[in-house]
Order: sequence, then structure tokens, then C-alpha cells
Amino acid sequence: MKKIAIIAGVIIVCIIAGIFLIEGKKLNTDITKDTTKVGFLYNGEVDDKGWGQSHYEGINESAKLLNLEIVYEENVPFDESCMDIMKRMIEEGCEVIICNSFDYGKWIVQVAESYPDTVFLHATGTEKGDNITTYFGRMYQMRYLSGVVAAMQTDSNNIGYVAAFPISEVNRGINAFTLGVRSVNKDATVHVIWTESWTDYDANKQAAEKLVNEIGVDVITMHCDSVAPLDVAEKKGIWSIGYNIDNSGYYPNSFLTAPVWSWEKFYTPQIEKYLQGKYHSGNYWEGSDSGLVELAPLTSNVKYGIAEVVEEKKKMIDSGSYDVFYGPVTDTDGNIRIPEGENMPDEVMLNSFNWYVEGVKIYEQ
Repeated sequence: MKKIAIIAGVIIVCIIAGIFLIEGKKLNTDITKDTTKVGFLYNGEVDDKGWGQSHYEGINESAKLLNLEIVYEENVPFDESCMDIMKRMIEEGCEVIICNSFDYGKWIVQVAESYPDTVFLHATGTEKGDNITTYFGRMYQMRYLSGVVAAMQTDSNNIGYVAAFPISEVNRGINAFTLGVRSVNKDATVHVIWTESWTDYDANKQAAEKLVNEIGVDVITMHCDSVAPLDVAEKKGIWSIGYNIDNSGYYPNSFLTAPVWSWEKFYTPQIEKYLQGKYHSGNYWEGSDSGLVELAPLTSNVKYGIAEVVEEKKKMIDSGSYDVFYGPVTDTDGNIRIPEGENMPDEVMLNSFNWYVEGVKIYEQ
């Protein structure tokens, strides 16, 4: 009995020690014993079911791990007033400032120069500075996979795409999605309508309705920050593929999947480096292997057999053995834009993607 009691005591001690080790891993007392204040500027709202919410959820996951206090401003305009907000946050003790839109770039540079001890994290930015880090994700990889889903789900071979602006980021997504579509269904066409707005609900709704009513798409996807296309799909009885976050719970009858962000996979290590005194500015473009970009779980609406094809292609992308923009790739006029055996350079993908792959059809709003 004495031996059993000793063993039981050892087990209890190990369990208690294990609990402390887990807590220690969660909150490293060396760098998180004091709360660190972080300021966050949003171009929209934190509960928009889209871009803003993806960042909000990500930074709050990081806050739990790193003992952060997050202060934020919603609907921050792209003018000089955003500098006043950043400066106020810094004067109130924020050591890290985060902005979630490209359009804050020139204002960030000016504030960063005045506050060299403050770290600035700028999503989708391109500027450089000793205390500025810009970052984005290779979401085109998940767009490709969602294109596979759309192509195998459609019965009409007409797939709709509601897109905000014809810029490299959006064009990259359209082309990747279409390459995914055509990899499994050569007969399908991706019909694109521009809305000239990220957030205008009515503009995105009108584009989605045109795609359904006039073109006859039976699957619709989006590159905007409005859920209007998802609302239209649910109402019209067609399939939808979302963006930014998993909105499957709101659209039980139409939602298939979505390319989504897990921003904590970036915010946590970057802010941790700052807390450790190891911060270095830089530019990051993370891929699927980082976990920053993901494909939301396929819903029960997805046809049988699609999941296996998607998983096989995802493994190829994760391993680096396959690249979405790997030649030969042909444009809408039949010209070979990426020769066989070649990859599209990152610089071109990021800054000068101004053409569309075979299978894309563009419409005006």
C-alpha cells in the first residue's frame, strides 16, 4: 500500500507540474508578465463577417497568448485623421500599431518616422521602414482550391465572381480560382462583374443578382468585404463560396466553403519577437504551409468526391511540389503568358497582374 501511495503521489505531482508547464507555454512570464498595449485601425467594422472580423478574431487570439490589451478604432478614413488616431494611441501607451488596409500606407510612414520606438504592422502594405512590417498571405492558393470545389459542384458550367477592383490582388485571385476550375472542368466559365467597392452592400448585391438572373450562374464566389453575394445565393437557391471567414453557419442551404484568414498565425509570432527584443522589420507573403491562409471545412452541401480531390491538390501546394501559376498558362486571347516549366515571379503576381487566364469572362456592372 505504501508503494502504491508513493506512485500515486508522484503521478499527482507530475500532473500539477504539467499544468504549470502548459500555462508557462501559454504565457511566458518573462515577456508577458506585464500587459502590452496594441492599437488597431480598421477600415471597416470588427463584426462585418469578413475582412475586419478576420483580423479582429486573429488579434484577440494573440492577445490571449501574449497578455495584450487591444484598443481599436473602426471605420478609420484614409486621410490625415488616421495619423491623429495613431498618434493618440501611441501617446496613450500603445507599443504596436496595426492597420488593416493598403490605403493607410503613406500615413503610416509619416507617423513611423516620428515614433521610431513604436512598431507598425501594415496588412497588404508595401512601404519600408526600420519599424514598419508589411504582410499578406498567398490567398490565391486557397482561391485555386475553392475553384476546384466550384467546378465540381456546378451543373450549368457558369460560375459567378463578384469582384471589387481590377487590381493585382483581385486579378490574382480571379486567375487562381479559374485555374482551379479549369483543372477539373474545362467546360466551365468564370463570369466576373466589377463593383468598384469593397464594402458597398448594394453594389455587391446588384452584381450578384445580375450574375444569377442574366447570366445563369449556379455557383457564386466573391472578392469583396460585403456578404451581399452570400445573401443573394441563399435567397436564389444557388451555391456560394465565401471569403475572409467561415460564414457557413449563416447560410446553411447554399454555403460550400471559403478561403479564410487565420491572422493569429502572423500576429502572435511577430508580436512575440517584439516582446523578446528580437523584432526586425520586413515584408512577408505567407503561404498555405504557414496556416495563415486556409480553406474553410467543406460543408455537407458539397457533392460527394470533391473533398478527396481538394485534399490531394492541397497536399501538392503545401509540399511546394506544385505552384498555382506554373506554366503553361494561357490568357483569354490564347497567348501563352507563362511558358511550360516556368513559375510566375512574385513581383509580377504582386504588382503587375493585369491579364486574365483562359476561362474568364469580364462584364461591367
